Amino acid sequence: MPLGFKEAMEGRRSIYGICDESPISAEEILEIIDNSTKHVPSAFNSQSQRVAVLFGERHLEFWNIVMETLRKIVLADDFRATEKKINGFAAGCGTLLFYDDNSITKGLMERFTPYKESFPVWAEQSNGMLQFAIWTQLEAEGLGATIQHYNPIIDKEVKDAFNIPSDWRLIAQMPFGGPTVEPIQKEFVPIEKRVIVIE
Repeated sequence: MPLGFKEAMEGRRSIYGICDESPISAEEILEIIDNSTKHVPSAFNSQSQRVAVLFGERHLEFWNIVMETLRKIVLADDFRATEKKINGFAAGCGTLLFYDDNSITKGLMERFTPYKESFPVWAEQSNGMLQFAIWTQLEAEGLGATIQHYNPIIDKEVKDAFNIPSDWRLIAQMPFGGPTVEPIQKEFVPIEKRVIVIE
């Protein structure tokens, strides 16, 4: 039975060991992505968040692009660990590419000049909320995931390979799949240092 939101949020962790088995169907995964993308808030209701969903061969193609891009810039002696990490992501069910539609964000910057400098920050915040919403729901359904940031070095090749609109700016990548390892134990800063009540 899927976890409730609180339990899913508490259980959500970066899972680096994943496989291509999923407790839910691709259609159910897409429903989570569609529903989250529709309902997660955005500044001025801009709805500039975008997601590209990669399954199967396209998922593998993405991680091959990452692998070959890194092979050109990582020293050969250090590449074994990088290769192992990328192969671990490729072993999953799929990958989500999170974008911001710059045409919308730039349009708002031009229309509302007093807030011009804030719109790119707000776009990042909205995208982060979307990543969290999807990640938490995948956790609730028994899937493991992580957030990765191989942008901007992969941006152009990924746009060309997957026909991504030119105005979309890549923010993060989320490989996901059936978890094959336990999450690393997480330590918490005392909550009273992070939350204050002002009366």
